[in-house]
Amino acid sequence: MTVRVVLADDQPLVRSGLRVLMADHPDLEVVGEACTGAEAVRLVQDVSPDVVVMDIRMPGMDGIEATRLITTGPGATRVLVLTTFDEDDYVCGALRAGASGFMVKDMALDDILAAVRVVAAGDALIAPGVTRRLIADFVGRPEAVAERSPRPIEGITEREREVLTLIGRGRSNTEIAADLFITVATAKSHVSRLLTKLGARDRVQLVITAYEMRLVTLPR
Repeated sequence: MTVRVVLADDQPLVRSGLRVLMADHPDLEVVGEACTGAEAVRLVQDVSPDVVVMDIRMPGMDGIEATRLITTGPGATRVLVLTTFDEDDYVCGALRAGASGFMVKDMALDDILAAVRVVAAGDALIAPGVTRRLIADFVGRPEAVAERSPRPIEGITEREREVLTLIGRGRSNTEIAADLFITVATAKSHVSRLLTKLGARDRVQLVITAYEMRLVTLPR
């Protein structure tokens, strides 16, 4: 199956580089380009892509608001945010807006293409470096700690603990399945049960819980 992609970035060089790169991969097809958030929203309505590769800082409507509008409703286009390290403070806003992934522009190009495929397949993905910075910022704010409800750890099976550890390391469902020699469907089932058992709203909260439970630790 070909993944139909829209590139939304106000830097022509970035769009051009991604378009040329994807042209070498028959399973990826660029069906449109946008230089503003508003243009990305209109383009999605016109061409119905599978994935939008979305920058955050763009003129007028930013990528977070565009993501919120694009991902509203059932069967909506999925969004992979691709931005710079300096902008990773926006990760929470992007994920709350409905983004399925958050990657940074200085990652290997092959990793970015792999992220597009992961998001298109229905998984969520956060760049490991961004995850570490996100968690470091989150756990370092006293007010954030006070706002969080205690995470119950009772009733977690050993396999679910392994899955939670891998989630904390930023692994996708597909990667978890490969690491544990299980099917992707089984990995998704484990993630779903963890969301229910831990009272987590989304995958990001599972990452935070993994750190709180000391299944994963921040690098020194």
